[in-house]
Amino acid sequence: MDLTIFGFLVQDGLTTGAVYILLAVSLVMVFTVTRIVLVPQGEFVAFATLTLAGLERGDAPGLAWLLVAAGVLAFVMDLSAARRRGSRRGIAAAAVLFLAVPAVLAAVALYGIGASTPLAAKIAVTCAMVVALGPILYRVAFQPMAAASPLYLLIAAIALHFVLVGAGLYLFGPEGVRTSPLLDGSTEVLSMPVSVQTLLILAASLGLNLALFAFFGFTLQGKALRATAVNRRGAELVGVSADYAGQLTFALAAAIGALSGVLIGPVTTIYYDSGFLLGLKGFVGAIIGGLAAYPAAAVGALLVGLLEAFSSFWASAYKEVIVFTLIVPVLLWRSLAHVAVEEDHD
Repeated sequence: MDLTIFGFLVQDGLTTGAVYILLAVSLVMVFTVTRIVLVPQGEFVAFATLTLAGLERGDAPGLAWLLVAAGVLAFVMDLSAARRRGSRRGIAAAAVLFLAVPAVLAAVALYGIGASTPLAAKIAVTCAMVVALGPILYRVAFQPMAAASPLYLLIAAIALHFVLVGAGLYLFGPEGVRTSPLLDGSTEVLSMPVSVQTLLILAASLGLNLALFAFFGFTLQGKALRATAVNRRGAELVGVSADYAGQLTFALAAAIGALSGVLIGPVTTIYYDSGFLLGLKGFVGAIIGGLAAYPAAAVGALLVGLLEAFSSFWASAYKEVIVFTLIVPVLLWRSLAHVAVEEDHD
C-alpha cells in the first residue's frame, strides 16, 4: 500500500464514517430518551434514498402511500384512546399531525413534483415525508407500550424493522438505486484529489451535529428531551409529556436518517433492505459510546467507517465480519468495567 492508496482509503472511511456518525448519534438520542433501540433507523436512510431516486426518475413515490396509510392508522388509534378516556382533547392536533400533514405531503409528492422540478425541491419533499413518518411510527408501534421494559421495546423495534423492509420491497422493488450527485467536481486537499461530494458529506455531518448540540443545549424542547433522558418520571412530574418527547425524538431521528439518505445516495447503491446494515454499523459506533455518550458514539462510528474502508482493501470478502467483530472486545471491556447495580423494583 502506497501513500496514495492510503489517502483514498482514509477519504472513503471518513465519508462513510460521517454518515455512520449521524446514525450513531440518532440511535443514542432515541435510546436515552425512550429506552428504544431503534433498529429501523436504517430504514429512514434507505427510504429517503429510494424516494429521491424515484422522484428523479419521475416515478410516483411509494413512500407517499405508506405515509398516508400509517397516518390514518395512528389517527384511528388516537381517536380510540380518546373515546376510552371520555375526552377529545388532542384530537385536533392528531388530525393535523397524522392526517393533514401526510395528505398534503403525499399530494405534493404525487402531483406537484415533475421531471423539471429542481433537485432541491425533490430533496425537500423527500426529507419532509421521511420526517413526518417518524412520529407516526412512534405512535403506532411504541407509544401504546412506552412504559414496557427495554426488552419488549426492542422486540417491537425488530418487528417494525421487518414490517418496513417488507413494505420497502413492495413499494420500491428489489432494484438498487443511486441518486444524482449534489455537487460535481473535485478539489485538492494535501495534494490529493477529493470530490466536492465528499467534502459536502463531511460538512453536513459536522453541521448537523453542531445543530443538535445547540438544540439540546439552548432550546426548551431540547432541554425537555434531556430531562426525559435523565429521569423520565421526574420529567413527567414537571409537565414534560412522555408521548410528546417520544414523537419529537422520532421526528429528529427520521430527519437525521433522511439527511443521511440524501448524502449517501450518490456514493452508495441503496436497496430496499440496505438500511439494516447501515443502521447496524451506526449501532456499533453507538455501542462503543455505551449508548449514552454522544462524543464517544461519534468517535466509534468514525472508527467503524475507517475500519470498513481498510478492511475492503485488505480483505474485502470479510469486511462486514471484521466491522461487526469490533463489538465483541468492546462489550467484553464494558462488562468487565461495569459495576453491577441492583435494580429498583418499586
